[in-house]
Amino acid sequence: MRQIVLDTETTGLEHEAGHRIIEIGCVELLSRRLTRNDLHLYINPEREIDEGAQAVHGITLESLADKPRFAEIADELIEYLSGAELIIHNAPFDLGFLNNEYQLLNEAAEKLESRCSIIDTLVDARQKHPGQRNSLDALCKRYEIDNSQRELHGALLDAQLLAEVYLGMTGGQGTIELTAASEGENAIAAVGLEERIRALGARPRVLAANAEEAEAHAAYLQRLNKSSEGQCLWSALENPF
Repeated sequence: MRQIVLDTETTGLEHEAGHRIIEIGCVELLSRRLTRNDLHLYINPEREIDEGAQAVHGITLESLADKPRFAEIADELIEYLSGAELIIHNAPFDLGFLNNEYQLLNEAAEKLESRCSIIDTLVDARQKHPGQRNSLDALCKRYEIDNSQRELHGALLDAQLLAEVYLGMTGGQGTIELTAASEGENAIAAVGLEERIRALGARPRVLAANAEEAEAHAAYLQRLNKSSEGQCLWSALENPF
């Protein structure tokens, strides 16, 4: 399965108010393994950035002056995302902005939800940890993921942290399927076990107790019978030795 952990940074909180995407970070997982085939884009929003938003991510309009407009990266992004399962923390926010960007280019543009299946880790975290804080920072702390570099929000850094959170929240690396090498080793071990079983023959070997062991066992049963006031059922059994 191909999964993309995705995060965005924006000029403000509401795309309905004309705010735009300024950064996109994507981290690819194949069969729950990080591939390092990530995608990181800065985008010129062609509008001012709210002070509140800038305080969160630290990105200035001046730093984006030479970056491409969304129209210039739209095809690259949709090609990268199409067909993957998207993992997003608070998915409605990021999807709302992404869908808005594509609809600004083409009002009939297909929504990402139609191209990709979506996992919202905020929804999953609230179900798994009801009544607790489930921000990305809180989840990093809960799953012992180092987020000390996260002084400011950043789309790629947050996507990388969310990928680790997702793996931890859904079972961690321990749930990854066996590699081809380990499958081969298990197959060899299984063959060796079958050969050893055949070597023993159809009937299992029976090791009878020697006289000393039988005497020790009988003495133990006598003590057990005495302590139970004659209720030891084992004493009534025929001596197996």
